Amino acid sequence: MEWDWDFVRQITPQLLEGARITVVATLLGFAFAAVFGLGLAIARRSRNRALSWPTAAFAEFVRGTPLLVQLYFLFYILPDLGLTLSPLAAGVIGLGVHYGTYTAEVYRAGIDNVPRGQWEAAKACNLSASQTWRHIVLPQAIRPMVPALANYFIAMFKETPLLSAITVLELMNQARSIANYNYRYIEPITMVGAFFLAISLVSVALIRLMQRHWGRLGRLGSFRRNTAIPS
Repeated sequence: MEWDWDFVRQITPQLLEGARITVVATLLGFAFAAVFGLGLAIARRSRNRALSWPTAAFAEFVRGTPLLVQLYFLFYILPDLGLTLSPLAAGVIGLGVHYGTYTAEVYRAGIDNVPRGQWEAAKACNLSASQTWRHIVLPQAIRPMVPALANYFIAMFKETPLLSAITVLELMNQARSIANYNYRYIEPITMVGAFFLAISLVSVALIRLMQRHWGRLGRLGSFRRNTAIPS
């Protein structure tokens, strides 16, 4: 079967709409995962075992079950329990919860990497817990987290074809519909692969820029601390 450029031009608008849904689902899902993961990380660090143990058990359960099963639960089972979600909402929540359990471990590692002396200094300065987290701990913990969080962003982006199982009209679902209707698979599937590759390469380039940016900020901060004039 030969490549048909006329067919490519014909299906491009439909694929671009699917690509838009894919990007929206990824961005919203990652935003959800970033916030949810931070909450899980803080809850797991709690000294209250009634909070930390159930949180740990929940995280292990989510990581131990397939994302596809979780999507089916959100979209097909929750309505029987009285909660109906739109396909996109179920997909975003599913991606966010699933990857939130992984970003929680990234947060935990970054937070644990903050020197103990920083916590003690914040306490000595009579900073509240909220001030300590916002001004002392998180700014220092974020820089080493960036590469790992960015890798999970790319992994989530490549998992979005699973959303087609719950009828989200993302890129892969659109391509499959086009292929099944026209009995031509080479053009739509090839274009899907090219799109995912292009976005992944752009994401990798942005990750490297972010790493260099955070690296410069870290070196600048170290230089200022080392050259500060003692009072």
